[in-house]
Amino acid sequence: MNKPSSGDVVSPRPGREADELSLASNAAELVTCGSLEMSPDRTGEVDAIASLLPVGTKVYVNHLPHHALADSLPTLIALRSAGLEPVPHIAARRVTSRVELESFLQRAQREALVAKVLLIGGDDAQPRGPYADSLALMRNGGLADYGVREVGIAGYPEGHPRIAPAVLDQFLRAKLTLAAGQGLEVYVVTQFSFAPTRIVEHCTVMAREFPSLPLYVGVAGPTEARSLLRFAQRCGVSASLRALKDQGMAAVRLVTHTDPGEQLAAVARYCLARKSCNVVGIHLFSFGGAVRAAKWMRGVIARES
Repeated sequence: MNKPSSGDVVSPRPGREADELSLASNAAELVTCGSLEMSPDRTGEVDAIASLLPVGTKVYVNHLPHHALADSLPTLIALRSAGLEPVPHIAARRVTSRVELESFLQRAQREALVAKVLLIGGDDAQPRGPYADSLALMRNGGLADYGVREVGIAGYPEGHPRIAPAVLDQFLRAKLTLAAGQGLEVYVVTQFSFAPTRIVEHCTVMAREFPSLPLYVGVAGPTEARSLLRFAQRCGVSASLRALKDQGMAAVRLVTHTDPGEQLAAVARYCLARKSCNVVGIHLFSFGGAVRAAKWMRGVIARES
């Protein structure tokens, strides 16, 4: 076979080029349909975030330790005013009373038109009020009475550091049953992981066990290595950390200084390989850097357009 001369233009194989375009398109769709989170004390960043993201993008507002639910209201209101969809975290073990919960839900619906919440247990050693976990809050919180129509619940690709897998599965099934009885839609937002294989395995299990349950895959947003590793240890992403340590510190520096593209590509390939996929989008953990995360999301969307 004759080799091409230096003046010849060698085109990529059509099949490979089409695969790459399809992957980029699917990745952009996962980001466009995705979400990110921010801290309640960063209300001043809302306009910058809104200028980068599609109208209606879901932005979650954290329920931080030692903070009241009402502390997130100014940010929730600002997000709605900026054309984004505000979604408050509610950490069950940090809610001091049913009165606090009801007052917050009333104001959140009235002032920020909140219709979605993300329920988490919270990692406080002892509950500050009547709710030991998110299931107890769902059971006794009367969410639908205060304008809530959709509930996000947490998923764990690497398991939970303090809850056995069988118990997690039991809790998930109980929440789905409870939500159906209350007229609530449910979706899952997973914890982030540094290991794409873990993410894909979890998505596969969820698709098999709960094929109609919408799934948002958590991805660690761009941040500094020290912050990312600290959050990973706090969030129980132990399998990822062990795998990185086995490869040495060079791998830790490489993974923690690159953007979330590898994880996004793994999810996009997973979705392309399946005739039906219940992954709706990604959820970006911003670790206090929501504007930086929004810029990354904007970049992925722009590359496909």
